[in-house]
Amino acid sequence: MSRTVLLNNLEHHDLRVLAARGARYGDGEMLAPTFFGEFRELQAHYPIVFQKTAGGGFRSVALLGLRPHENLFLEPAAGAADGERWDAHYRPMAIERLPFLIGIADEEPMVHIDLDHPRVVRGGEQGEALFLEHGGSSAFLQHVASLLRALHDGLGADAGFIAALRRHELLEPFALDIRLDELSQHRLSGFHTIDERRLGALDGAALQALSQAGYLQAAYMALASLSRLRELIERLSRRHAAGR
Repeated sequence: MSRTVLLNNLEHHDLRVLAARGARYGDGEMLAPTFFGEFRELQAHYPIVFQKTAGGGFRSVALLGLRPHENLFLEPAAGAADGERWDAHYRPMAIERLPFLIGIADEEPMVHIDLDHPRVVRGGEQGEALFLEHGGSSAFLQHVASLLRALHDGLGADAGFIAALRRHELLEPFALDIRLDELSQHRLSGFHTIDERRLGALDGAALQALSQAGYLQAAYMALASLSRLRELIERLSRRHAAGR
């Protein structure tokens, strides 16, 4: 459950947000929604694929794992109080923004917070303060607001990228069969990737239009990111061998 409210410096002056990582803090997810403007940072660590939505459309997602509710980038951290660390230099914005989100107040996007999120604490010295002693926003909260705006705008702009991929019929379904040992195997399915052959066969006008919109570079970054599937499989195999 969540209890999301509009953040303000009167009611929430003593709130702090823990920086710890781990499944108990909401990080234990298989995927993170993303947008084409974030692909440059993501492709160095995570496969980028496309997932069908309930309405029949698609959304861009970064794969963090190969099984539901399993983030393979969460690793045990020796001596850490929370027991886990995030084993990558970059975290997707959709994960990094927790426990904050953009909500609409008076028809304007505003910073909201989930008061029931396990990262949120009231008072004390642990975690990042949201407000200064006399009510102004802390540097941490300013960073959060900037991140939320980039995520909000990026997810909105991604609709144009997805529309372009569909217009040129560049999305194709894929499945991945993973053999963990003689008795255990796993199948990843339900996602789409970019059809590299069709992308390469587009005429000059189509490629120019994609390039001018910033979509062509993003498409090739998504394709390049699929090489990260091997790393995910290796992480899953190590976890399976360790009995985790």
